[in-house]
Amino acid sequence: MTRTVYVNGKYLPENEATVSIFDRGFLFADGVYEVTSVLDGKLIDFDGHAKRLARSLGELGMRNPIETEDLLEVHRELVRANNIVEGLIYLQITRGAAADRDFAYPSDDTPPTLVLFTQNKPGLADSPMAKVGIKVISIEDQRWARRDIKTVQLLYPSMGKMMAKAAGCDDAWMVEDGAVTEGTSNNAYIVKGGKIITRHLSNDILHGITRAAVLRFAREAQMEVEERAFTVAEAQDADEAFFTSASAFVMPVVELDGAAIGTGAPGPVATRLREIYLDESRKVAI
Repeated sequence: MTRTVYVNGKYLPENEATVSIFDRGFLFADGVYEVTSVLDGKLIDFDGHAKRLARSLGELGMRNPIETEDLLEVHRELVRANNIVEGLIYLQITRGAAADRDFAYPSDDTPPTLVLFTQNKPGLADSPMAKVGIKVISIEDQRWARRDIKTVQLLYPSMGKMMAKAAGCDDAWMVEDGAVTEGTSNNAYIVKGGKIITRHLSNDILHGITRAAVLRFAREAQMEVEERAFTVAEAQDADEAFFTSASAFVMPVVELDGAAIGTGAPGPVATRLREIYLDESRKVAI
């Protein structure tokens, strides 16, 4: 089945969708993106993603080509047109296409490029990986210094995924100055003595929408949370570990650099937080 996608105000079959070769997202990775999950045909954390999108655009001085209400309607129409029950909606905005390639930004009246498409993911909420946990490796964090902006500059995270795959693992946690920053596409956590520990917000990590929700739910459930950096050694000595993202929700991590974490199986905190997140998010999905 051919997907219906959205490109600059038009709904099109995916094989008819095009973007200029001079688009700055293609030439300079001059763009931002968001990924919103769909469960039961409804959008999870849409408002949070819309607010972070606006922040990313503002940090880059990039114009937003669409109002939030209209963006919501585009999401809903793509869910309907593609019959998405469980899956993802990918959104990307770039600074648009100038007349030719130039490092300098194009004029302010250059229209931004806006594209959205869906990914059908049956069983997203009931992932088998959540029942067994994943294995990660640690790698040096070699990304740029503004990781709080959700840009399309994803080459190094892609390299990290491939490093993990080559090592027979599922993902990589990046390390800077001896401390874990985050995963290749997720925020990282450990649990020690019942306390949830995750890196504090700064320009060093993405301000995860799922992260914010999970930490709120954890505190509401009377779980102790400490926001600070932690080392690889601390993670290996932890009782359990997990990561959060819009597409994986809460995912247990059972091994780091070949060392089992805790019992080597998903722990009770991660398991419970996944249940809470899915239950509560479904209640307020739109």
